[in-house]
Amino acid sequence: MKTISLLLDSEWYDRYRRIANLNIRSSIYDVTNRCNLRCRGCFFFSSGENHVKEETNIKQWEAFIDKERKRGVNLAILIGGEPTLCMDRVEAFYKRLPSYCATNGLIKIPRDKFPDMMVGISLWGSSEDEKILRGKDTFAISSKNYEGDPYTYYLYTITPKQVGKVESVVKRIVDVGLKVHLQLLSNDEGMEGFSWRPEELRDLRFEMDEMLNQYPRTVISCKYYHETITTGKMMGRTFGWHECPSVTESLDNRQPPVKRLIHFYRWAADLKTVHRCCTSATRDCSICKDGAAHMSWVMVNKRDHLNSTRDLQNWIEVYEMFAKLYRLIPW
Repeated sequence: MKTISLLLDSEWYDRYRRIANLNIRSSIYDVTNRCNLRCRGCFFFSSGENHVKEETNIKQWEAFIDKERKRGVNLAILIGGEPTLCMDRVEAFYKRLPSYCATNGLIKIPRDKFPDMMVGISLWGSSEDEKILRGKDTFAISSKNYEGDPYTYYLYTITPKQVGKVESVVKRIVDVGLKVHLQLLSNDEGMEGFSWRPEELRDLRFEMDEMLNQYPRTVISCKYYHETITTGKMMGRTFGWHECPSVTESLDNRQPPVKRLIHFYRWAADLKTVHRCCTSATRDCSICKDGAAHMSWVMVNKRDHLNSTRDLQNWIEVYEMFAKLYRLIPW
């Protein structure tokens, strides 16, 4: 193993220093069990994680968030259900912690109340794909709500049906002046034709690389991430339960201990229940394609990337990508 200063020139060392002291301590929060969509393949509903009695008293939410801040959380990732159905809870987080909101974009987050909160809008493909998987063309609505918003980007979940068609979706995003992060569907509900085959993943990797080459100001990504998420491999290791870093700390009894996100929890909307990981307890970890989990997998394994200059640069690019997605560093 070599030292960082020996592996990097001055430009890359400056990039390393920009992220080295971020000290990210994130956790994930189900803001509500409700949603104004029912997407086929949504892990939240397919796992039954919505079957808790959600807390409705905003004072309880405020007290809970204050405890989370004292626990050391410095990034609250708000999911659901659909968080925008409970703006008072979103506001309680925003006033107390740096917050990121994952939404389907059907309800516009008012920028007078949340001027700089990062927003990630879920997108599942073309208009036709969205109608099949989500019941409506959400892009037609979300793009009008957020066109040109500097604190918003699309979380484009690519399915096997979209291999070879990614550029048409990216172009639509370019046209409305937003950015996009590419991720992959994990087929939690076993929909026919939506499970990944090796040749599809291989082709998609090169397609994702090409999108980054052609639209570098729009696509928030890096090629090492594309490699990791499509192959499920990193430094000769295979992603799965015994590698995933995004497991709730109190439920993590893996032996030997795994390199993991420090003090990570995923809380249910009752503010008492915790879920296994950043997705769902019913997901088969061997087929998980969650983008954040794969990014975090790279990030917690910095030491393993000190073998060569290229390996360390790959690690830096993934860390930068994660930091940009949550606006911890500028785009």
